[in-house]
Amino acid sequence: MIKKIVLGLFLILLAIPIYTFKIEPNLAVVHHLKLGDQAKPAELKVVQLSDIQVSESYATNRLDKVIRKVNKEKPDIIVFTGDLFDNYAKYQHEQEIIEKLSKMQAAIGKYAVWGNHDYGGGAANIYERVMNAANFDVLKNTGETLTLKNGKTLFIGGLDDSLLGNPSVNDTLAYREKYDYSVLLTHEPDVDDDFVGTNTQLVLAGHSHGGQIRIPFHPVKNVLAEKYIRGLYELSDHTKLYVNTGLGTTSIHARFGVPPEVSVFELHF
Repeated sequence: MIKKIVLGLFLILLAIPIYTFKIEPNLAVVHHLKLGDQAKPAELKVVQLSDIQVSESYATNRLDKVIRKVNKEKPDIIVFTGDLFDNYAKYQHEQEIIEKLSKMQAAIGKYAVWGNHDYGGGAANIYERVMNAANFDVLKNTGETLTLKNGKTLFIGGLDDSLLGNPSVNDTLAYREKYDYSVLLTHEPDVDDDFVGTNTQLVLAGHSHGGQIRIPFHPVKNVLAEKYIRGLYELSDHTKLYVNTGLGTTSIHARFGVPPEVSVFELHF
C-alpha cells in the first residue's frame, strides 16, 4: 500500500512539470462574455488577444491554432493589447508574424496598443510597422469613433504603454466624439482606475498573464498588474475592466492554472 502511495506521488510530481511546461502553454481557451444592457440587441462582437510574446518558446506557427479560433468567431473587431514580442533582439521573424496576423479577419477593423516588451530589445523601431502591415491600426493616445450599420456609434481608443511609453488618458479621450459605447485599450490593467469617471464602458488590458503560474494563496503579480490580475472587474462607476491572460509566456516559459486565452465580447448597447 505504501509503495502504491509513493509511486502515485512520484507520478504526480513527474506529471506536473510536463503539464506546466509542455501542455498548458500550448492551449488556447476561448472565453465568451456578454456585456452591456442585455435587454438590447447585441451590436458588436469584439475579440481580444494579448501578450503573444513570440520567442523561441512561442514560435510563430503556434499562432495557427489561434487564427482558426479567432476567425471561427467571425468578429467585427479584433483588438491586441500589447507585447507582440518577448525579446525582439533574440527572436524577430517579422515577415512570418505579419503573415500570421494578416490571416485574422474582422468585419470592421483591427486595433492594437503598445506593450512594454514592444519597446524593448529594439522592437520599438518595427512594432508599429509590423502591426500596420498585418492591417492593425496602432492606437497611441489616440482613438476613433465608428458608426455602425444601425447608426449607433462606438469609440475605440488606445493608451500608450504605461511603463515605457508616454500614456495620456486626456489625449486619448480628446478623440472621443458623440458615442453610444466606449472601449479603451491599455496594456497594463492597474491604470484602469484613471478611466473612472470618464463615462467609459469597457477597458481591455493584458500584461499580467493572469499570474502565469497560479500558486494557491500566493498569486504571482506583475508591476501595474497587482490590483487587477485576470478576468472581469467592475469599478466604482460601473466601468468594466477585462484582463486577458495572454497567449505567450515570459521569464519562465510555463503556465499552471492560467491557460492562454482568446476573449470574445458580445456588446449590447
